[in-house]
Amino acid sequence: MRRYETIYILRPNLGEEEINKVVDYVGQIITDEGGTVIDLNKWGMKKLAYLIKKESLGYYVYCNYATTPAAVSEIERKFRIDDSVLKYLTIKLADSISDEQIQQAVEEISARENVPAAEGTPEADEPEKKPEDSKTDDEDKGEKTAE
Repeated sequence: MRRYETIYILRPNLGEEEINKVVDYVGQIITDEGGTVIDLNKWGMKKLAYLIKKESLGYYVYCNYATTPAAVSEIERKFRIDDSVLKYLTIKLADSISDEQIQQAVEEISARENVPAAEGTPEADEPEKKPEDSKTDDEDKGEKTAE
């Protein structure tokens, strides 16, 4: 098996059900060939840099997976046929990947998704203030002129 990532852009006028249908058939093709979906992110609606098939918006989906080259060919064939897919790009990340590496990648992704939730607290976002930094600019100026 090889490791790939695919980003595809869907038409903006699709409903949630139709978007899930496309995402599901991509996942189904991968699993039918004995592959594994490592990461799947729906990035949502974004403005396109230029018009694609007369559309200025698109729904972005990112998929990181391990499968055979035949599955990638089938996914891309379906994308070319399906009118709801505006554009797609598949990149091969690794020539070979073992089952242990797949499990490790899945664990890394899930750990990365869990960490930002803990860091998103207001205390984590504010930098720590040192006691000497707590003076205002006026106080600093007053100290310099008093010397």
